[in-house]
Amino acid sequence: MASAFAFASGTSPSFLPSNTLKPKQSPLRRPLAAISIRSESMATEKLGIKVETNPSESKLSQLGVRQWPKWGCPPSKFPWTYSSKETCYLLEGKVKVYPEGSNDFVEIGAGDLVEFPKGMSCTWEVSVAVDKHYKFE
Repeated sequence: MASAFAFASGTSPSFLPSNTLKPKQSPLRRPLAAISIRSESMATEKLGIKVETNPSESKLSQLGVRQWPKWGCPPSKFPWTYSSKETCYLLEGKVKVYPEGSNDFVEIGAGDLVEFPKGMSCTWEVSVAVDKHYKFE
């Protein structure tokens, strides 16, 4: 492996002490790759609720999410029944949704695109105030 620094054989640069250890060369050693951190969209379905975390801006634009009406609520707990399918995009908030007949819940929060099926009855437990765009079909 070639070094990023070239020095005459057996010499050290003047800014390093002459007794500085040289790194061992290994066939397994590889240069560090550039690290790219990007939010990946991930879709899941649990208890009949579909959640896509961090959908792309192009997907949100394609759906017209920013033109949908908005709704919000403070921290609270309340029952809800979906008389039609709802798709919503949470701008802010954190909610545990408990479908009727289940002790389990689905947690949704800011950045989630969520689909609730028609006919679902559930309880919303809002721990952080919600601000969302929504659309009923």
